[in-house]
Amino acid sequence: MTRPRWHTDSMKRNGWLHLFFVASIALTAALLPFAWTPLPSLWPEYVVLAELALSYSTVGWRGYADPRAAAVFLPILVAATGALVATAPSAASLQAIVFPVLWCQVTTVRQGIVGSLVIGAATSLGFVVALGPTPATWSQIAFIEGISVVGSVALGMWISRITALSEERRRLITELQVTQDALAEAHRAAGASSERERISRELHDTIAQDLAGIVMLAERARRELTTGASGTGLERLDLLEETARDALEESRALVAAGAAGLSAGTLGGALHRLADRFARETGCDTEVSVAPEAAEAPIDRDMQVVLLRTAQEALANVRAHAAARTVWIALESPTDATVRLRVRDDGRGFDVGAARSGFGLAGIRRRLDLAGGSFEIRSDAGAGTLLAVTLPLAGAGAAHPPLEATGVRR
Repeated sequence: MTRPRWHTDSMKRNGWLHLFFVASIALTAALLPFAWTPLPSLWPEYVVLAELALSYSTVGWRGYADPRAAAVFLPILVAATGALVATAPSAASLQAIVFPVLWCQVTTVRQGIVGSLVIGAATSLGFVVALGPTPATWSQIAFIEGISVVGSVALGMWISRITALSEERRRLITELQVTQDALAEAHRAAGASSERERISRELHDTIAQDLAGIVMLAERARRELTTGASGTGLERLDLLEETARDALEESRALVAAGAAGLSAGTLGGALHRLADRFARETGCDTEVSVAPEAAEAPIDRDMQVVLLRTAQEALANVRAHAAARTVWIALESPTDATVRLRVRDDGRGFDVGAARSGFGLAGIRRRLDLAGGSFEIRSDAGAGTLLAVTLPLAGAGAAHPPLEATGVRR
């Protein structure tokens, strides 16, 4: 038969008390034949001890965890203690286990103090019954039971304090575990959300733009083939195939968690390839300049990805909105601690202060926030647009604050 959980827990936590109680009963029973008693026979003492052992084995041992069991057993314990002392005064030594059992089964300090006084009174009454109400008896009772009760209260309050501290520690540990679990769950949720945002930015800045270019090239190729310009149409189809292959490469790089667009060379080379394809797709004159100090700057791979994605988004905006004839891309390192990317066009421009919807520049801003950089946009109607992005180089971000960002979505 499987024992209930509380049975096992009580045995583990209070095993020493169970053992001490049994040993005290056995020792008292062994010493009774050598003890003085006012009765002609010892059988009443053995009957009381047997009843006390039986009550402990049936209900008393549960009192440490069950207040209802304690309420049944403790009165029996007090009555048995008084009866044993009345029939054999030396049995008062049983208080050495009676007081600890009392304090371990009560639920408050007040109950422990009252219980100690009641046990002291029952024991004193037993002494009076056994020895008679003489002045010597009262003086012995006052001395012995006074020390016993005071010692019991002091020990009980110490036990209660230790128990309270243990319970507080257990509660704090439980709260800490709950907090750690909640924090771990929050970290997992934040990580998943951050990863979704990262994938969204990557898809928008790479595959989505490639697909937009493919759609535009396909439309142009259809128009040119329809009008009979087969030579130009075939060139468009070649460019369409090249763009589709680039999109495939980008998607594979994303799956492999690589930095798409940078695997074939340096950042400067990637910017030249990006500008060349943009020029072929749109017909815009596109110029790229990479300053020597920027080419030699220690730009780590993550920063290169941020700069390349920013250039891709800027060119996507030019293609979709600017109607520009010329685009300039410049990579510079204005200080030893920063690198700057500028993308400028001579298109129609727009009102920087106007509210706009869109994911592109918001995605750039998010990337720059994570990288410790910033961006600014300058544009006037009919005067083109300038997008400037500044990033700190590795280990130098704190010493040189970036440009103040202008939060514009386009």
